[in-house]
Amino acid sequence: MGLFDAIDVAGSGLTAERLRMDVTAENLANAQTTRAAGGGAYHRKQVVLQQAGGPAFSNVLSGALGGVRAVDAARGVEVGAIVEDASATRRVYDPGHPDADPQGYVEMPNVNPVTEMVDLIGASRSYEANVTAMQSAKQMFTKTLELLR
Repeated sequence: MGLFDAIDVAGSGLTAERLRMDVTAENLANAQTTRAAGGGAYHRKQVVLQQAGGPAFSNVLSGALGGVRAVDAARGVEVGAIVEDASATRRVYDPGHPDADPQGYVEMPNVNPVTEMVDLIGASRSYEANVTAMQSAKQMFTKTLELLR
């Protein structure tokens, strides 16, 4: 593992969690949007994260436990895709709404504000953990340089 690999991994986590927070904010902003660009009500979006290039984590871990140095260390996390939630939308009776069908029902988004807030808190905590990891790596580098003086 190189000197700056820890910062690279934490940086990739910061980028991924920032995107998760942005998508969650978009979901909250569109919680009442009945007319989306693709037609129909807005559909909740989710961020799918995956391991960035490099060997699988299990290979790196078993190599480290066996005392064998991995040639190519893990590279962190990256966004694999942003997918729409396929769960059903809600139907609300509101005959005065401009998007109501002939029976008076309006198709509402499948966004639950409580779920979105939990996701937002989780992404925020993950972001904080990556910041802490980056600060710890920086402190280790600083102490190492002080020892070399």
